[in-house]
Amino acid sequence: MTPSTADIRFKGDFEAARVPPAEFTHRAHLRLAFVYLCESNVETACARIRRALQTYLRANGVPPGKYHETLTTAWIQAVKHFMMRTPEATSFNAFLASDDRLLDTEIMLTHYRKETLFSEAARAAFVAPDRQPIPQYA
Repeated sequence: MTPSTADIRFKGDFEAARVPPAEFTHRAHLRLAFVYLCESNVETACARIRRALQTYLRANGVPPGKYHETLTTAWIQAVKHFMMRTPEATSFNAFLASDDRLLDTEIMLTHYRKETLFSEAARAAFVAPDRQPIPQYA
């Protein structure tokens, strides 16, 4: 998959902290994950989005405790899973149009118990799903 020019521009705007916090919605998080996954593997995408999110939080005066490692990693894994199912998508919008289940912010609760996902341990470091595994891809 190749991200569109608009997707790449969005990533650049985000990395330069030009995306206002009010506009960095769940959909925008997914879009950023999509672009990073188009450019690299899951492990590298996780590292890149972690750095980008932490930089973005600092640039916008958001407390660093807002960052959540397990949610970040799990969403990257979920986006990758759906990308593997729709390899013909040529943009984030086309990708989501093929299957919009990722827009459901509650989807992670099919993989995690609430107590696990929203624990301080899960915020600080990746915690594996305790309900249903998320399919893994290199």
